[in-house]
Amino acid sequence: MGVLNVTPDSFSDGGRFVERDAAVAHARRMVEEGANLVDLGAESTRPGARVISEEEELSRLMPVLEALAELAIPLSVDTRRPRVMREALAAGASMINDVQALQAAGALEAVAAGDCAVCLMHMRGEPGTMQQNPQYADVVAEVGAFLASRVAAAQAAGIARERIAVDPGFGFGKTLAHNLELLRRLGELTAHGVPLLVGLSRKSMLGAITGRPEADRLAPSIAAALLAAQRGAKILRVHDVKETREALAVWQALSSA
Repeated sequence: MGVLNVTPDSFSDGGRFVERDAAVAHARRMVEEGANLVDLGAESTRPGARVISEEEELSRLMPVLEALAELAIPLSVDTRRPRVMREALAAGASMINDVQALQAAGALEAVAAGDCAVCLMHMRGEPGTMQQNPQYADVVAEVGAFLASRVAAAQAAGIARERIAVDPGFGFGKTLAHNLELLRRLGELTAHGVPLLVGLSRKSMLGAITGRPEADRLAPSIAAALLAAQRGAKILRVHDVKETREALAVWQALSSA
């Protein structure tokens, strides 16, 4: 899953793809590099991000989404707002990627009304405050229980299980120690029986480990992606598609030899 942020303030590539033509060109480049789907986000949910209006999110999102309607692969939209979900799906999006796991009023109904895929993510708190001293007794057990409850809620709302993926939410209300424990025990989260999506690319936990800024985290991002794949992740959300695909090809060649 290639990341495409049409935002001025996303943690890694904020501002680079705000203009429609730049965003469209980057999406096409990721497809050429081997992306199986593109995840389009118009609201930053990085730690400390400011909240924007629905109108602002839609004004950023829709021109790019409409311009990519003919893309040969599915488009995912990263949003937590039901109205944005509905308009994105009407414009051709194939997946909703929600950091709040369809907890907003009307979100379950917005997704259940169609046949799109959905990713349910764990986040402790809100983006603006989520990194202010998050606490867990057992982060893997608590994240797993939350994801199981949201899968159940989605199914109860009429969303078929085969449409659902889950994301443990690395960096969303979690310390470095929590993130490392989640990665170490990631295989435990595959027990839910739905595909596991993981986004570790360029995240602050990798900066904390290596001391590298966002733009210089290619090597640790690839290492993290491989570790996640080895532990059962089925979808890898990445900024660097070509390099990650090549690293995965080496691992897969060895695994199938």
